[in-house]
Amino acid sequence: PVQVVEKEVIVYRDKEEGFRPNGYVNLHYKYYGDAEELNYKNDGKNNNYGRVELKGKINMTENQALEYRIRDYNSWNSTRNTEDKGMDGTEARFRYFYNHGNLGDSKVNLTSRIHYQDNGHDDDTQELEYQARFNFADYMFNNDFVKTTDFVVAPKYKYAWLNSDDYDNQIGVDLYTMHEFPLGFSFEFNVYATQHFYGKDQKTGANSKTDDNFGVDVEAYLYNTTNLYSNGKLNIDFYFEGGFDPYSWNSENVLAREYRVNNFNEKADKTTYEDSKYKLYAWPQIITSYNATDSFKAYVSLGAEYANGYRYGSDAQDWRWQPVAVVGFTTTF
Repeated sequence: PVQVVEKEVIVYRDKEEGFRPNGYVNLHYKYYGDAEELNYKNDGKNNNYGRVELKGKINMTENQALEYRIRDYNSWNSTRNTEDKGMDGTEARFRYFYNHGNLGDSKVNLTSRIHYQDNGHDDDTQELEYQARFNFADYMFNNDFVKTTDFVVAPKYKYAWLNSDDYDNQIGVDLYTMHEFPLGFSFEFNVYATQHFYGKDQKTGANSKTDDNFGVDVEAYLYNTTNLYSNGKLNIDFYFEGGFDPYSWNSENVLAREYRVNNFNEKADKTTYEDSKYKLYAWPQIITSYNATDSFKAYVSLGAEYANGYRYGSDAQDWRWQPVAVVGFTTTF
C-alpha cells in the first residue's frame, strides 16, 4: 500500500528593509580672484576673497528632510588696501521639509518648507519663511526631448528683521521650474513675486520714503555638462552655467547705490535710488573629479565668471572676467 506522509513546510521570506536615514555632505572652498579692471573703491566689486561652504541634506524619515548650508567668507586683502575689498562674515541657512504626499487622486505633490537664514555675511538680517509647495511636474512635459523635473507653485509668508523696529513682512508666491534636455543640457527658471510691508520706512530718494513695495525677481539659468575624459574613477568634464542671477524689478525705487560715471572715476556722485537691477553672467569651468569609493568623491574646478560690470539699467553693458577656483568633496550615507 502507498503511505502518504504529510510534512509541515516552512517558507522563509526576506524581511522588507525599513526606511534608513540617508543623505549627503558637501564641503568645499571657493576662491574669487581679481576681476578684470574692476575694484571695490570705484566699482563696488568684491575681489580676492574666499568662501568655505558646508552643505548637506538629511532624509530623516520617508516624509521629512533637513537641508543645511553654512558659508564663511574671508577677504584676502590686507587692511592697508584702499582699492580692493573682499567679503567677510558667515551666512547660515536651514530648511525643513515635510512631504504631505499627493493631493487626493491627483499627481500634484504638496510639501511644506520652513526656511531660516542668518545673513551675517551681508547686512546681519535674519529671515523666517513658510512655503506650501505644490509640484505640478507630472502634468508638464515629459518626452524624449524635454523632461520637467520640477514645476512648483509656492504661496509664502516671510518675516525678515534686523531689530524690533527694522523688519519686513512679506507675502507672495514663487514659481520654481527645472527642465532637462538631451546632450547634458538643463534649464532652470524661477519667479519670486513678493509684497513687502516695512516696519522702518525705506528711502526711495533724497527726500522720499515708502513703507511698502511690490517686487519681482526672475532667475533663468542654462546648465550643461559634457564629459571630456574618463578613466576608471577619474573624470574630467566641461561644465557651463549662466543666465540672469537675478533680474529684479520693484514698484518703488528702493535699490540704493553709488553711481559712478565709469570704471575709472575715483570720485562718486551722490547716492541714487533705482527700481530695477540685474546680473547677467556666464561661468565656464573644467571639473576634475575622482570617485574614491561609491560614496566619496573629491573634485577640483577651474574657471572664470564673465559678468556685466554694472547692474543697473542701461549701465549694465561692460563685461569683465573674474577667475574662480573650487576644491572640495561630497560624501553620501
